[in-house]
Amino acid sequence: MLSRRAIGRIVRHYGADILTHEHMEVERRAYQHGNVTTYEHSVRVARLAVWLADRLRLWRRVDLRSLVRAALLHDYFLYDWHEHDDGTHRWHGFRHPATAERNARADFAIDDVVANSIRTHMFPLTPVPPRHVEG
Repeated sequence: MLSRRAIGRIVRHYGADILTHEHMEVERRAYQHGNVTTYEHSVRVARLAVWLADRLRLWRRVDLRSLVRAALLHDYFLYDWHEHDDGTHRWHGFRHPATAERNARADFAIDDVVANSIRTHMFPLTPVPPRHVEG
């Protein structure tokens, strides 16, 4: 079983370019849930995904790089959805996966596994289930 330190190293190894990207500053300032920023939330999701893959012994089925990158980018929508706007954030729960995927494609070279995992991470709120175990 992996230690917390080992899990952190895996996340930093596969997600270094994401974690240090200039757009992550938006994620560091925007709040996701309560007093947790979108950045902190995404890092926690990545760490949890690696932990689950380890505990469920999915190493032969999971692409670790895609798993970490999808977790870090799943909420890469680059706005604070709590702020009042012209009404576009009203449907945030339904629309943000597509926005996050579009932003991830613009800023990073993501594969189909990562793209699908981002796009479908709100299933069943959004009707299409993930195609890959990483999702």
